[in-house]
Amino acid sequence: MSNSQKLVATAPPHLKAENTVSQAMRDVIIALIPVSLVAIYFFTFYAIITFAVCLGTAALTEIIFRRVAGKKHTLNDLSALLTGLLVALLLPATAPWWTAALATLIAVGVAKEIMGGLGWNLFNPALFGRVAVLVLAPWFAFMSTGFAGLSINVGNVDVYTQATPLAMMQGGMEMPGYGSMFLAFPGGAMGETSALALLLGAAFLIYKKHIGWRIPVSIIATVFVLSLITGQDPIYHVLAGGLLLGAFYMATDWVTSPITDKGKIIFGIAIGVLIIVFRVGFGPTEGVAFSILIMNGFVPFIERVTKRPSFSEPKPTTARTSAQTASAGKS
Repeated sequence: MSNSQKLVATAPPHLKAENTVSQAMRDVIIALIPVSLVAIYFFTFYAIITFAVCLGTAALTEIIFRRVAGKKHTLNDLSALLTGLLVALLLPATAPWWTAALATLIAVGVAKEIMGGLGWNLFNPALFGRVAVLVLAPWFAFMSTGFAGLSINVGNVDVYTQATPLAMMQGGMEMPGYGSMFLAFPGGAMGETSALALLLGAAFLIYKKHIGWRIPVSIIATVFVLSLITGQDPIYHVLAGGLLLGAFYMATDWVTSPITDKGKIIFGIAIGVLIIVFRVGFGPTEGVAFSILIMNGFVPFIERVTKRPSFSEPKPTTARTSAQTASAGKS
């Protein structure tokens, strides 16, 4: 009698959950709808175009890269579309469409597919794509001239090019009120437009048990305390610069963050320290993105030093216990 059952062996740790990948990705997309709507309210067609370019590029990139690799596309798991949405939220609404497309291509094609596909990436794909276009900007300067004739103009953008809150704070400019920063303020990337919208989405993800409190609370608390120590305004540092977007939606990425409770706290504190270092020492631009990506690289080490001891592993032997064992054997 033939046995049709297959034994699937995978490396630990194993997490038991009712959710499928597509359900989890869908819930994160739902959580990002409030801040996406705020961005569309402020930036209208510019936001819509950026969202469309990033989502379309993400889908096409996964299809092409997986076809080249001889694999079937997995668009139904929604991971590529979520990456495209996150890339869009990391960009200013007036970013050229080719910058949005390039950032998404790198995020999905390089950081996700070339790294082995869903679940194998070392770095957060959306952040990787965003930082890549910043780092490679001098080498891609020709694109600005080559695509200049294809730029899209759907209205006056003067109101959308104001300085970001962090740049305003660093330059000693008059800052918007805390209430405006919390409810809605059109400065910086599209994902920075409303702290309230981000917190509503984060509450939904916590309720659905997709993310926990340790990483975001560790990041936010560290930034708050270090801002006070360095003489900065801690409330502005928490509400501005995409900190909430990074803390709740990027740093908590299941694949690129530690799985141990102690490791999550260490991970969050380290990210918070790096954010303040970047903001105070190197300027306000993309400190959250760089900090999370740097700590993504340390996740294997953090998990190794914070892993729970296995019952099957022998206890470490010290010189004292070895001498006691030897003397007991002689007697």
